[in-house]
Amino acid sequence: MVNESDKQSLNTQTNHYAFLRNVILKALVLFVIVNLVFLWADPISDLGRLSAYNVIFPGRVRLPFGEDFERSYNISILQLDAMFASHELSDGAKPADEYRVLLVGDSSVWGFLLGPDETVSAQLNKLDLVAVDGRRVRAYDLGYPTMSVTKDLLFLDQGLRYEPDLILWFVTLESLPINKQLTSPILQHNPMAVRDLIERNKLSIDPEDEAFIEPSFWDQTLVGQRRELADLLRLQLFGLMWAATRIDQHVPDELDRPPHDQPADRTFQDYEDELMPEETLATEIFEAGIRMVGEIPLVLINEPIFIARGANSEIRYNSFYPRWAYDQYREMMVDQATLKGWNYVDLWDEVPSDEFTDSAIHYSSAGVGRVVDRIGVVIGQLTEGMD
Repeated sequence: MVNESDKQSLNTQTNHYAFLRNVILKALVLFVIVNLVFLWADPISDLGRLSAYNVIFPGRVRLPFGEDFERSYNISILQLDAMFASHELSDGAKPADEYRVLLVGDSSVWGFLLGPDETVSAQLNKLDLVAVDGRRVRAYDLGYPTMSVTKDLLFLDQGLRYEPDLILWFVTLESLPINKQLTSPILQHNPMAVRDLIERNKLSIDPEDEAFIEPSFWDQTLVGQRRELADLLRLQLFGLMWAATRIDQHVPDELDRPPHDQPADRTFQDYEDELMPEETLATEIFEAGIRMVGEIPLVLINEPIFIARGANSEIRYNSFYPRWAYDQYREMMVDQATLKGWNYVDLWDEVPSDEFTDSAIHYSSAGVGRVVDRIGVVIGQLTEGMD
Protein backbone atom coordinates (compact mmCIF):
# COMPACT_ATOMS: atom_id res chain seq x y z
CA MET A 1 0.00 0.00 0.00
CA VAL A 2 1.42 3.37 -1.04
CA ASN A 3 1.52 5.90 1.75
CA GLU A 4 1.03 9.65 1.38
CA SER A 5 4.76 10.37 1.49
CA ASP A 6 5.46 8.00 -1.41
CA LYS A 7 2.66 9.58 -3.42
CA GLN A 8 4.16 13.05 -2.91
CA SER A 9 7.60 11.77 -3.94
CA LEU A 10 6.17 10.12 -7.06
CA ASN A 11 4.29 13.28 -8.00
CA THR A 12 7.41 15.35 -7.47
CA GLN A 13 9.41 13.07 -9.77
CA THR A 14 6.68 13.16 -12.40
CA ASN A 15 6.54 16.95 -12.24
CA HIS A 16 10.33 17.11 -12.50
CA TYR A 17 10.41 14.93 -15.61
CA ALA A 18 7.55 16.91 -17.13
CA PHE A 19 9.43 20.13 -16.45
CA LEU A 20 12.60 18.80 -18.10
CA ARG A 21 10.59 17.51 -21.05
CA ASN A 22 8.93 20.88 -21.52
CA VAL A 23 12.26 22.71 -21.28
CA ILE A 24 13.83 20.41 -23.88
CA LEU A 25 10.83 20.71 -26.21
CA LYS A 26 10.81 24.50 -25.91
CA ALA A 27 14.57 24.61 -26.51
CA LEU A 28 14.19 22.47 -29.62
CA VAL A 29 11.37 24.63 -30.92
CA LEU A 30 13.41 27.78 -30.24
CA PHE A 31 16.44 26.19 -31.93
CA VAL A 32 14.39 25.43 -35.05
CA ILE A 33 12.82 28.90 -35.08
CA VAL A 34 16.18 30.68 -34.70
CA ASN A 35 17.73 28.64 -37.52
CA LEU A 36 14.74 29.22 -39.82
CA VAL A 37 14.78 32.95 -39.10
CA PHE A 38 18.54 33.03 -39.78
CA LEU A 39 18.00 31.20 -43.07
CA TRP A 40 15.20 33.57 -44.08
CA ALA A 41 17.05 36.74 -43.08
CA ASP A 42 20.41 35.60 -44.57
CA PRO A 43 22.34 38.16 -42.50
CA ILE A 44 25.89 37.04 -43.39
CA SER A 45 26.47 39.86 -45.88
CA ASP A 46 25.12 42.47 -43.47
CA LEU A 47 27.25 41.07 -40.66
CA GLY A 48 30.28 41.15 -42.95
CA ARG A 49 29.80 44.88 -43.52
CA LEU A 50 29.96 45.50 -39.76
CA SER A 51 33.65 46.01 -39.18
CA ALA A 52 35.94 47.44 -36.53
CA TYR A 53 38.49 48.17 -39.25
CA ASN A 54 38.70 51.81 -40.30
CA VAL A 55 36.82 52.63 -37.07
CA ILE A 56 38.71 51.17 -34.12
CA PHE A 57 41.56 49.57 -36.06
CA PRO A 58 43.31 50.85 -39.20
CA GLY A 59 42.11 49.28 -42.42
CA ARG A 60 44.17 46.49 -43.88
CA VAL A 61 46.36 47.45 -46.84
CA ARG A 62 45.57 44.19 -48.65
CA LEU A 63 42.65 41.82 -48.69
CA PRO A 64 42.59 39.28 -45.82
CA PHE A 65 44.36 36.04 -46.67
CA GLY A 66 46.29 33.61 -44.49
CA GLU A 67 46.09 30.47 -42.37
CA ASP A 68 48.96 30.92 -39.89
CA PHE A 69 46.84 32.68 -37.25
CA GLU A 70 49.47 32.85 -34.53
CA ARG A 71 52.15 34.51 -36.64
CA SER A 72 50.27 36.40 -39.36
CA TYR A 73 47.25 37.84 -37.49
CA ASN A 74 45.26 37.17 -40.64
CA ILE A 75 42.72 34.72 -41.98
CA SER A 76 41.33 33.63 -45.32
CA ILE A 77 37.62 34.28 -45.54
CA LEU A 78 35.26 33.86 -48.47
CA GLN A 79 32.78 36.63 -47.71
CA LEU A 80 33.34 39.52 -50.13
CA ASP A 81 31.62 42.22 -48.07
CA ALA A 82 33.72 41.39 -45.02
CA MET A 83 36.91 41.35 -47.07
CA PHE A 84 36.32 44.83 -48.43
CA ALA A 85 35.01 46.19 -45.11
CA SER A 86 38.39 45.34 -43.56
CA HIS A 87 40.34 47.05 -46.36
CA GLU A 88 41.60 50.62 -46.18
CA LEU A 89 39.55 51.44 -49.28
CA SER A 90 36.48 51.41 -47.04
CA ASP A 91 37.82 54.24 -44.88
CA GLY A 92 35.25 56.88 -45.74
CA ALA A 93 34.69 58.90 -48.87
CA LYS A 94 37.38 59.34 -51.48
CA PRO A 95 39.42 62.51 -50.76
CA ALA A 96 38.97 65.24 -53.33
CA ASP A 97 42.74 65.56 -53.84
CA GLU A 98 43.32 61.85 -54.53
CA TYR A 99 44.07 60.22 -57.87
CA ARG A 100 43.00 56.69 -56.97
CA VAL A 101 44.76 53.69 -58.53
CA LEU A 102 43.49 50.14 -58.00
CA LEU A 103 45.77 47.14 -58.54
CA VAL A 104 44.28 43.72 -59.33
CA GLY A 105 46.03 40.46 -60.01
CA ASP A 106 47.38 37.36 -58.30
CA SER A 107 49.60 36.70 -55.27
CA SER A 108 52.50 38.66 -56.76
CA VAL A 109 50.34 41.80 -56.55
CA TRP A 110 48.98 40.86 -53.13
CA GLY A 111 52.61 40.60 -52.05
CA PHE A 112 53.29 37.00 -51.11
CA LEU A 113 56.35 36.77 -48.82
CA LEU A 114 56.52 40.57 -48.65
CA GLY A 115 55.69 42.88 -45.80
CA PRO A 116 52.73 45.23 -46.27
CA ASP A 117 55.16 48.11 -46.86
CA GLU A 118 57.01 46.24 -49.64
CA THR A 119 54.20 45.44 -52.07
CA VAL A 120 53.70 47.05 -55.47
CA SER A 121 51.00 49.39 -54.14
CA ALA A 122 53.05 50.34 -51.08
CA GLN A 123 56.14 51.16 -53.12
CA LEU A 124 54.09 53.10 -55.64
CA ASN A 125 52.80 55.24 -52.81
CA LYS A 126 56.36 55.87 -51.62
CA LEU A 127 57.09 57.56 -54.96
CA ASP A 128 54.75 60.42 -53.94
CA LEU A 129 53.55 60.83 -57.51
CA VAL A 130 51.35 63.81 -58.36
CA ALA A 131 48.97 63.92 -61.32
CA VAL A 132 49.15 66.96 -63.62
CA ASP A 133 45.94 68.31 -62.09
CA GLY A 134 47.64 68.38 -58.67
CA ARG A 135 45.99 65.31 -57.15
CA ARG A 136 48.27 62.94 -55.24
CA VAL A 137 48.49 59.44 -56.67
CA ARG A 138 47.37 56.82 -54.14
CA ALA A 139 47.51 53.10 -54.99
CA TYR A 140 45.38 50.39 -53.37
CA ASP A 141 46.11 46.67 -53.40
CA LEU A 142 43.22 44.47 -54.57
CA GLY A 143 45.46 41.60 -55.62
CA TYR A 144 44.51 38.19 -54.27
CA PRO A 145 46.29 34.81 -54.28
CA THR A 146 45.07 32.17 -56.76
CA MET A 147 45.43 32.51 -60.52
CA SER A 148 42.35 33.27 -62.56
CA VAL A 149 41.50 36.38 -64.56
CA THR A 150 37.84 35.78 -63.69
CA LYS A 151 38.79 36.13 -60.03
CA ASP A 152 40.53 39.40 -60.94
CA LEU A 153 37.38 40.57 -62.73
CA LEU A 154 35.32 39.86 -59.61
CA PHE A 155 37.58 42.03 -57.45
CA LEU A 156 37.70 44.72 -60.13
CA ASP A 157 33.90 44.76 -60.16
CA GLN A 158 33.84 45.18 -56.39
CA GLY A 159 36.55 47.85 -56.52
CA LEU A 160 34.64 50.08 -58.92
CA ARG A 161 32.39 51.06 -56.01
CA TYR A 162 35.34 53.09 -54.67
CA GLU A 163 35.66 55.57 -57.57
CA PRO A 164 39.05 54.66 -59.06
CA ASP A 165 40.80 56.90 -61.58
CA LEU A 166 43.09 54.19 -62.97
CA ILE A 167 43.18 50.37 -62.99
CA LEU A 168 46.45 48.39 -63.18
CA TRP A 169 45.69 44.76 -63.99
CA PHE A 170 48.64 42.38 -63.61
CA VAL A 171 48.29 39.22 -65.68
CA THR A 172 50.20 36.09 -66.61
CA LEU A 173 49.56 33.07 -68.82
CA GLU A 174 48.82 30.72 -65.91
CA SER A 175 45.72 32.80 -65.07
CA LEU A 176 44.26 32.57 -68.57
CA PRO A 177 43.36 28.96 -69.50
CA ILE A 178 39.57 28.65 -69.72
CA ASN A 179 39.58 25.38 -67.81
CA LYS A 180 41.22 27.11 -64.81
CA GLN A 181 38.86 30.04 -64.46
CA LEU A 182 36.72 28.61 -61.65
CA THR A 183 39.45 26.87 -59.67
CA SER A 184 39.74 29.73 -57.18
CA PRO A 185 37.80 29.07 -53.94
CA ILE A 186 36.69 32.70 -53.77
CA LEU A 187 34.78 32.13 -57.02
CA GLN A 188 33.45 28.71 -56.09
CA HIS A 189 31.99 29.98 -52.81
CA ASN A 190 30.40 33.11 -54.33
CA PRO A 191 28.28 31.61 -57.14
CA MET A 192 25.69 34.40 -57.13
CA ALA A 193 28.28 37.15 -57.60
CA VAL A 194 30.11 35.21 -60.31
CA ARG A 195 26.90 34.35 -62.16
CA ASP A 196 26.01 38.02 -62.11
CA LEU A 197 29.39 38.77 -63.73
CA ILE A 198 28.77 36.07 -66.33
CA GLU A 199 25.31 37.39 -67.18
CA ARG A 200 26.20 41.08 -67.29
CA ASN A 201 29.29 40.54 -69.41
CA LYS A 202 27.96 37.68 -71.56
CA LEU A 203 30.95 35.51 -70.64
CA SER A 204 31.29 32.04 -72.10
CA ILE A 205 31.76 30.49 -68.63
CA ASP A 206 29.02 28.02 -67.77
CA PRO A 207 26.91 29.55 -64.96
CA GLU A 208 25.93 26.04 -63.89
CA ASP A 209 29.49 24.72 -63.78
CA GLU A 210 29.93 21.99 -61.19
CA ALA A 211 32.81 23.94 -59.64
CA PHE A 212 30.31 26.26 -57.95
CA ILE A 213 29.57 25.26 -54.38
CA GLU A 214 25.85 25.54 -53.78
CA PRO A 215 24.82 25.86 -50.12
CA SER A 216 22.30 23.28 -48.96
CA PHE A 217 19.29 24.10 -46.79
CA TRP A 218 21.31 23.11 -43.72
CA ASP A 219 24.33 25.17 -44.84
CA GLN A 220 22.22 28.32 -44.76
CA THR A 221 21.05 27.91 -41.18
CA LEU A 222 22.74 29.38 -38.13
CA VAL A 223 24.32 26.03 -37.30
CA GLY A 224 25.38 25.46 -40.88
CA GLN A 225 27.13 28.85 -41.03
CA ARG A 226 28.81 28.69 -37.65
CA ARG A 227 32.26 28.43 -39.32
CA GLU A 228 31.61 31.54 -41.43
CA LEU A 229 30.40 33.43 -38.35
CA ALA A 230 33.45 32.33 -36.37
CA ASP A 231 35.76 33.48 -39.17
CA LEU A 232 34.07 36.88 -39.29
CA LEU A 233 34.67 37.22 -35.57
CA ARG A 234 38.29 36.06 -35.86
CA LEU A 235 38.97 38.65 -38.55
CA GLN A 236 37.76 41.39 -36.21
CA LEU A 237 39.79 40.06 -33.27
CA PHE A 238 42.95 39.98 -35.38
CA GLY A 239 42.47 43.70 -35.97
CA LEU A 240 44.01 44.47 -32.58
CA MET A 241 47.24 42.62 -33.39
CA TRP A 242 47.27 44.07 -36.92
CA ALA A 243 47.03 47.57 -35.45
CA ALA A 244 49.81 46.85 -32.95
CA THR A 245 52.27 45.04 -35.23
CA ARG A 246 51.29 45.68 -38.87
CA ILE A 247 52.01 42.00 -39.48
CA ASP A 248 49.58 40.27 -41.82
CA GLN A 249 51.82 37.50 -43.18
CA HIS A 250 54.60 35.36 -41.75
CA VAL A 251 57.77 35.51 -43.86
CA PRO A 252 60.16 32.62 -43.09
CA ASP A 253 63.90 33.20 -42.81
CA GLU A 254 64.72 30.52 -45.40
CA LEU A 255 63.03 30.20 -48.79
CA ASP A 256 63.03 27.43 -51.39
CA ARG A 257 63.95 29.51 -54.41
CA PRO A 258 62.96 28.52 -57.97
CA PRO A 259 65.50 26.10 -59.47
CA HIS A 260 67.54 27.06 -62.52
CA ASP A 261 67.61 23.44 -63.64
CA GLN A 262 64.32 22.51 -65.28
CA PRO A 263 62.80 19.19 -66.40
CA ALA A 264 62.86 18.32 -70.11
CA ASP A 265 59.09 18.77 -70.23
CA ARG A 266 57.50 20.70 -73.07
CA THR A 267 53.91 20.51 -71.89
CA PHE A 268 51.65 23.35 -70.89
CA GLN A 269 48.16 22.38 -69.78
CA ASP A 270 47.03 19.83 -72.42
CA TYR A 271 49.41 21.02 -75.11
CA GLU A 272 52.90 19.83 -75.95
CA ASP A 273 55.22 21.82 -78.17
CA GLU A 274 52.51 22.79 -80.60
CA LEU A 275 50.31 25.73 -81.43
CA MET A 276 48.16 26.70 -78.45
CA PRO A 277 44.72 27.71 -79.80
CA GLU A 278 43.92 31.26 -78.79
CA GLU A 279 40.34 30.27 -77.94
CA THR A 280 41.65 28.15 -75.05
CA LEU A 281 42.63 31.37 -73.25
CA ALA A 282 40.04 33.57 -71.53
CA THR A 283 41.04 36.87 -73.16
CA GLU A 284 37.35 37.77 -73.27
CA ILE A 285 37.73 38.56 -69.58
CA PHE A 286 40.06 41.46 -70.44
CA GLU A 287 37.50 42.85 -72.87
CA ALA A 288 34.80 42.50 -70.20
CA GLY A 289 36.94 44.41 -67.73
CA ILE A 290 37.64 47.20 -70.22
CA ARG A 291 33.91 47.53 -70.95
CA MET A 292 33.12 47.43 -67.25
CA VAL A 293 35.38 50.37 -66.32
CA GLY A 294 34.07 52.58 -69.13
CA GLU A 295 36.06 55.80 -69.34
CA ILE A 296 38.45 54.83 -66.55
CA PRO A 297 41.89 53.99 -67.98
CA LEU A 298 42.87 50.32 -67.57
CA VAL A 299 46.40 49.07 -68.14
CA LEU A 300 47.14 45.37 -68.62
CA ILE A 301 50.59 44.51 -67.28
CA ASN A 302 52.27 41.23 -68.13
CA GLU A 303 53.95 40.51 -64.80
CA PRO A 304 57.60 39.44 -64.46
CA ILE A 305 58.52 35.76 -64.42
CA PHE A 306 61.55 33.82 -63.26
CA ILE A 307 63.83 32.92 -66.19
CA ALA A 308 65.89 29.79 -65.56
CA ARG A 309 69.52 29.63 -66.71
CA GLY A 310 70.39 25.98 -65.99
CA ALA A 311 69.73 22.56 -67.48
CA ASN A 312 66.84 22.46 -69.97
CA SER A 313 66.37 26.20 -69.74
CA GLU A 314 66.25 26.18 -73.54
CA ILE A 315 63.01 24.16 -73.12
CA ARG A 316 61.39 25.85 -70.14
CA TYR A 317 61.53 29.33 -68.66
CA ASN A 318 60.41 27.95 -65.30
CA SER A 319 58.13 25.40 -63.62
CA PHE A 320 55.05 27.12 -65.05
CA TYR A 321 56.02 27.72 -68.65
CA PRO A 322 57.69 25.93 -71.52
CA ARG A 323 59.24 28.52 -73.79
CA TRP A 324 57.04 27.77 -76.80
CA ALA A 325 53.79 28.36 -74.87
CA TYR A 326 54.91 31.51 -73.11
CA ASP A 327 56.37 33.01 -76.28
CA GLN A 328 53.08 32.37 -78.10
CA TYR A 329 51.20 34.01 -75.23
CA ARG A 330 53.37 37.13 -75.37
CA GLU A 331 52.90 37.41 -79.14
CA MET A 332 49.16 36.95 -78.74
CA MET A 333 48.94 39.69 -76.11
CA VAL A 334 50.81 42.16 -78.32
CA ASP A 335 48.62 41.30 -81.31
CA GLN A 336 45.40 41.63 -79.30
CA ALA A 337 46.52 44.91 -77.69
CA THR A 338 47.34 46.36 -81.12
CA LEU A 339 44.11 45.13 -82.70
CA LYS A 340 41.79 46.17 -79.87
CA GLY A 341 43.56 49.25 -78.58
CA TRP A 342 44.44 47.87 -75.14
CA ASN A 343 46.85 49.76 -72.88
CA TYR A 344 49.44 47.00 -72.48
CA VAL A 345 52.86 46.88 -70.82
CA ASP A 346 55.09 43.80 -70.97
CA LEU A 347 57.38 43.46 -67.93
CA TRP A 348 58.06 39.74 -68.33
CA ASP A 349 61.87 40.00 -67.95
CA GLU A 350 62.01 43.13 -65.79
CA VAL A 351 63.11 41.33 -62.59
CA PRO A 352 66.46 39.44 -62.45
CA SER A 353 66.24 35.74 -61.61
CA ASP A 354 68.06 36.14 -58.30
CA GLU A 355 65.28 38.44 -57.04
CA PHE A 356 62.58 35.74 -57.16
CA THR A 357 61.63 34.19 -53.84
CA ASP A 358 59.65 30.94 -53.72
CA SER A 359 58.05 30.64 -57.16
CA ALA A 360 58.27 31.78 -60.75
CA ILE A 361 55.99 34.78 -60.11
CA HIS A 362 56.93 35.91 -56.58
CA TYR A 363 59.77 38.39 -56.35
CA SER A 364 61.59 40.32 -53.64
CA SER A 365 61.14 43.88 -52.45
CA ALA A 366 64.02 44.92 -54.70
CA GLY A 367 62.27 43.23 -57.62
CA VAL A 368 59.09 45.12 -56.78
CA GLY A 369 61.12 48.32 -56.88
CA ARG A 370 62.15 47.65 -60.48
CA VAL A 371 58.51 47.02 -61.46
CA VAL A 372 57.34 50.15 -59.65
CA ASP A 373 59.88 52.33 -61.45
CA ARG A 374 58.41 51.23 -64.79
CA ILE A 375 54.82 51.64 -63.60
CA GLY A 376 55.55 55.11 -62.25
CA VAL A 377 56.51 56.18 -65.77
CA VAL A 378 53.29 54.67 -67.17
CA ILE A 379 51.17 56.53 -64.60
CA GLY A 380 52.97 59.75 -65.40
CA GLN A 381 52.25 59.34 -69.11
CA LEU A 382 48.57 58.58 -68.46
CA THR A 383 47.99 61.53 -66.15
CA GLU A 384 49.65 63.89 -68.62
CA GLY A 385 46.80 63.10 -71.01
CA MET A 386 44.10 64.18 -68.58
CA ASP A 387 41.95 67.20 -69.36
